[in-house]
Amino acid sequence: MSVSYIPEWTKLCLWGRAAGRCQYEGCNEVLHRDKVTKAEFNQAYVAHIIADKPAGPRGDSVLSEKLKKDLSNLMLLCDVHHRLVDKIDVDGHPVARLQQMKSDHERRIETVTNIDTDRQSHVLFYGARIGEHGTPLTLANAKLAMIPTRYPASHEPISLGLKDSTFGDHEPEYWSIESRHLRRQFASRVTPRLNEDIQHLSVFGLAPMPLLIELGRLISDIHAVDVYQLHREPAGWAWQDPPTDFQFNQSCIGPTDAKDVALNLSLSASVANDRIHNAIGNDCCIWTISAPQPGNDFLQSNLHLQRFREVMRKTLDAIKLQHGEDARLSLFPAVPVSAAIEIGRVWMPKADLPLSVYDQNRATGGFSPALTISQQHS
Repeated sequence: MSVSYIPEWTKLCLWGRAAGRCQYEGCNEVLHRDKVTKAEFNQAYVAHIIADKPAGPRGDSVLSEKLKKDLSNLMLLCDVHHRLVDKIDVDGHPVARLQQMKSDHERRIETVTNIDTDRQSHVLFYGARIGEHGTPLTLANAKLAMIPTRYPASHEPISLGLKDSTFGDHEPEYWSIESRHLRRQFASRVTPRLNEDIQHLSVFGLAPMPLLIELGRLISDIHAVDVYQLHREPAGWAWQDPPTDFQFNQSCIGPTDAKDVALNLSLSASVANDRIHNAIGNDCCIWTISAPQPGNDFLQSNLHLQRFREVMRKTLDAIKLQHGEDARLSLFPAVPVSAAIEIGRVWMPKADLPLSVYDQNRATGGFSPALTISQQHS
């Protein structure tokens, strides 16, 4: 059906609201460019939700005439979905469903186009199988978490991958190789750009805890950074609304003058103190930071992560004040990935004690030393 009677201004408004893309849910096809040849031409259909004639798809004896030129009754569709809603499956596309598609699409376009230029952020991935099917480390997943607060400054994320090592994480060589590989990648792909075009980083990491802590140390606390957390429920990287009340628990058990000090971080799971004693002996003082209910998904809000940073910073200061600058500090983390990165960012090379980071490994039967975070590597 010709839509020549629809005013050009109305068509232009529809194109603008749709951003030149198909408004059918899940399609988003660009309608001014052929995706194969890249030739540019108009391949869009201006489709009616309520048909312009009572006998048409979803037609109405009163509303068809009344709304045939109304912008609220028009959708921009590709050829495939225009045929689907008007010929192939009319019954499966009632008025309410199409109105919801139009509303959702236009709201999303408005959200994206309202983002200011100073909200650009470079996406940084660290982990294995980056960009592959089935992995959470994809630009599409990152966008869902960032928008509308931030949006990717580039179509290409900065990817720091785990080295394809023949060593297992129960072997000391594994940590040495992987940490050195990470430092080299960061030095070549990130550091030069921090002084040039990168004004803000959005960080997504999926790797063993000690390596995520090392990544945080490399990023440090001097750069503008948002760190994201992968959630199981609801699935994805987007932060959720925080609960009204949330506090971390803190405790200290053992001789106050001990030089062997352990920091027990029981956030995503509870770490029993006897496991720490098995690793470093009984003559130690154990400081603990724990979540009210440790679990995989307790860290739902960026506010929770901010509070963890504050508690971690104060705890590092308190340990050094009580045990002295010659104390030996060992870290036993059971934490979400975002918290691991923030541990490295909070740690200050010139002010804090070196961190001996332990990793829980079934092959070794408990906690084993993995990495040392110290001023030597800063």
